[in-house]
Amino acid sequence: MQAQRPVLLLIILLALRGSAADRVPPYGLELSASDKAALVDGVARLEGELGKIPAGAPLLPEVKIFHKAVDWAVSHREFYRSNEVGIAHKLIEQGIDRARSLAGGQSPWTQATGLVVRAYVSRIDDSIQPYGLVVPPSFTAEPKRPRRLDVWLHGRDNFLTELKFLNDRQRSYGEFTPPDTFVLHPYGRFCNAFKFAGETDVFEAIDHVRRHYAIDDTRISIRGFSMGGGGTWHLAAHHPSFWAAAAPGAGFAETAEFQRIWTKDPKPAWYEQALWRLYDATEYAGNFHNCRVIAYSGELDRQRQAAEIMAKYMAREGLQLAHLIGPKTEHKYEPATKAELDRQFTELLKEERDPFPTRIRFTTYTLHYNSNYWITVDGLQRHWERADVNAEWIPDQKLVRIATTNVSALTLRTPHESVLIDGVKLNGRTAAMVKSGNRWKPAPAHDQSLRKRRGLQGPIDDAFFDRFVMIKPNGASALYQERFDHAKEEWRSQFRGDPIVKSEDGVSADDIANSHLIFFGDPDSSKLLARIAKQLPVRWTHDSFRMGDKSFARDKFVPVLIYPNPLNPRRYLVLNTGFTFCEYGRSSNALQIPKLPDYAVLEIANPQNVALAGFFDEEWKITDRSLSSLPPSRAAR
Repeated sequence: MQAQRPVLLLIILLALRGSAADRVPPYGLELSASDKAALVDGVARLEGELGKIPAGAPLLPEVKIFHKAVDWAVSHREFYRSNEVGIAHKLIEQGIDRARSLAGGQSPWTQATGLVVRAYVSRIDDSIQPYGLVVPPSFTAEPKRPRRLDVWLHGRDNFLTELKFLNDRQRSYGEFTPPDTFVLHPYGRFCNAFKFAGETDVFEAIDHVRRHYAIDDTRISIRGFSMGGGGTWHLAAHHPSFWAAAAPGAGFAETAEFQRIWTKDPKPAWYEQALWRLYDATEYAGNFHNCRVIAYSGELDRQRQAAEIMAKYMAREGLQLAHLIGPKTEHKYEPATKAELDRQFTELLKEERDPFPTRIRFTTYTLHYNSNYWITVDGLQRHWERADVNAEWIPDQKLVRIATTNVSALTLRTPHESVLIDGVKLNGRTAAMVKSGNRWKPAPAHDQSLRKRRGLQGPIDDAFFDRFVMIKPNGASALYQERFDHAKEEWRSQFRGDPIVKSEDGVSADDIANSHLIFFGDPDSSKLLARIAKQLPVRWTHDSFRMGDKSFARDKFVPVLIYPNPLNPRRYLVLNTGFTFCEYGRSSNALQIPKLPDYAVLEIANPQNVALAGFFDEEWKITDRSLSSLPPSRAAR
């Protein structure tokens, strides 16, 4: 048996590596020796200027982004057109100019109008992420007056490196430039349809803009086209109370029908179908009761399907979608219809948005998306099944009336003296409440129980929305080392940041307190895993491991999972995997969705062969129900 192990490992190493053609972004042009030497010299000159700036300078990332853009393009062979060598030299000089200004105590770009590129340090991995900004001319005369912020999400471009993005964002104003309005162009960490870390990037970029400019929080809107239209659909549906209005153009709104899944074989596993509910905007259509939306499609565009299916699902919720169609137009804006769209969208934003509406409807399938205005869902009876909250605040009676489905805990942020929830009246200013059996009661003050809650509900990919640290394998087998190397490189390539990597001995108390920990190994190779092994849902023996009531040979299978970290149950522990859809980077964005649930057992010889998979229950336990299939998605009907 052991003699076969090296052969099996070789097979999985080759499978994990894939071919060079599969890399995202792809390998680009081979630079001439002279071009590469000149760029390396330019990067070194910029690095020298960076060394003259204090390390903690708040604006330092806005200089370093020029270094990253060129250095990564050179180091990772990410030049795709011959003119990009000249663009790289211009970015180097721009970075040097900024560095010298900042070293001298100046930052002229922070007061500039027109096209400006800025950057921030992401909480996820300490990487520097860029964004573009259109600053209105009126900013110069009245810099402190709050203004509207329009977020524009870009389309798919597999060559959109930082180098190309910085150049584009200093050449083009984009599709829409409303007067007296800031327009934010997030990078979105490349081409993931503004999902996962790309979604986090949108909000981190907005926060950075808010810190540096006066923004009217009641007039933050979102638009996008193609991939950006898909991003607009899901961000508006998932965060209805954040946006004043949304205008998705083309794109996609769900996976199954857009990809014609039911006409192809093999069909996705039951848990993958359940996980479509993370990003299928169709499933959250009812949330547009509290978010105004106007859709655009070209009459001849296949992606017209996105608005049409959203219209169907919104109609089921008693809503009518405003849908403008550009006549005889394929995948672009038709000029006259675009002008009408802009006019209607501007009119929407002139209307005052009530920051505290008296009626709320909210739908979710996961605690990752758990709030709408003054309602926060703190617990579900069962994840990945539809949960609803219909709530009405009646100010003159100081009463909140609520009807729920599949909700086990929630919090209110309203001034009230009583709550009527599912027919149960709670007197007093109860803010947090839980469901016990069929009745509601005030929630305990400090609930420390191990249960699924916001930011601790899975699936595996949930760990990569927020700060994480990858633990370097120490003396582990080639299998674990390769899985680590693969996860690290795919994160850098597809999410444009070097993950934070530490040895076990380098993991600090701050890491445990504030980061999800990503392990590659087992208790034999990891001291930390050995220390907490008895508190994990995997049980290892010399030659096997057990998940639930099933046993697997260690030389043939590997466990992967997400679980509350026993060292700090408010953060995750992830075992033996990075994000789960890395092999779909070159595919449609509609397929960039979680491929594994909370836990799985993979065959070493063929990692696509999933021997076991499921969701932990709401108390993070493996049960017969957690291994069974969920009801089919509505998109499948």
